[in-house]
Amino acid sequence: MKHQALAEAVLSDHKISQAEALELIATPDERTFELLAAANRLRHHFKGNKVRLCAIVNAKSGRCSENCSFCAQSGHYKTDAEVYPLLPAEEITATARKAEKEQQATCFSIVTSGRGVNTEKDLAEISGALQQISGSTKMNRCASLGILDRPTIKKLKEAGLKKLHHNLEAAESFFANVCTTHTYAERVETIKNAKAEGVAVCAGGIFNLGESLEQRIELALTLRELAVDSVPINILNPVAGTPAAAKPQPITPLEVLRLIATYRFILPAQDIGLFGGREKALGQLQPLMFIAGANVTLVGNYLTTSGQSAEQDLAMIKALGLEVEETTC
Repeated sequence: MKHQALAEAVLSDHKISQAEALELIATPDERTFELLAAANRLRHHFKGNKVRLCAIVNAKSGRCSENCSFCAQSGHYKTDAEVYPLLPAEEITATARKAEKEQQATCFSIVTSGRGVNTEKDLAEISGALQQISGSTKMNRCASLGILDRPTIKKLKEAGLKKLHHNLEAAESFFANVCTTHTYAERVETIKNAKAEGVAVCAGGIFNLGESLEQRIELALTLRELAVDSVPINILNPVAGTPAAAKPQPITPLEVLRLIATYRFILPAQDIGLFGGREKALGQLQPLMFIAGANVTLVGNYLTTSGQSAEQDLAMIKALGLEVEETTC
């Protein structure tokens, strides 16, 4: 089925099949812009002319017990990543206020290294930060805290948490190549715990770790089955000292754009963002991530690597005739 005809079917509530998705993601280079045009039509229909900007704080860095192959903060690898304990609530809140004022971010995520929130002290500090951010900004409050049970999520929700970020990272069939210190089922359970507590879920993955096109589709279909609210797409930015950096996989900008576009077809109503690695992966084609179907991106720096300036991001969005979404909560 041609790209525009398939987009028309999606607009009529057709759910993309695995076979259709594989055909989309395998679109040849010479037809990629046909795919992007169709995906852009879906983005505009479901998300209008708005771009949502997210910001994060690396609130606790390094010495993670988990061995995720791409992560500079894993205690299993020797990298140059900073190591420090959980930041005070006041410092986290100050970062959030700055992101809202200077970067026009509408969503702010507290990110911590580690398997999960392991002490009552850390839970209290994070809860305090959520309360302060809720009381002093209009930003959507998000957190990325590892594997969590329902009681912990409930406490965080009571403190002001609106959305839990918890990537699946990869397809289940590829996950053993990414991490062996916890299971895929534990990640899925955290997502289900958040949804059971009425907390929105942001879940996606990191790509270019050696996964196949079929496995990229497998992850998207899993995210659709879990009914997540937003999907962050990250492209590997190899960090020296991590296993993923030892054998970097080639990826082209057009391949990245096809990935975004295919996810828009599979998850037409969800927020879809291109986050980590976008500058390096897309280069001069970076503005096309929105034409490919993304409606969210991350402003400012990432966890252990730097992004382009907020001024550049805002100029890029304006040049495309798009608008930055205003804060809503």
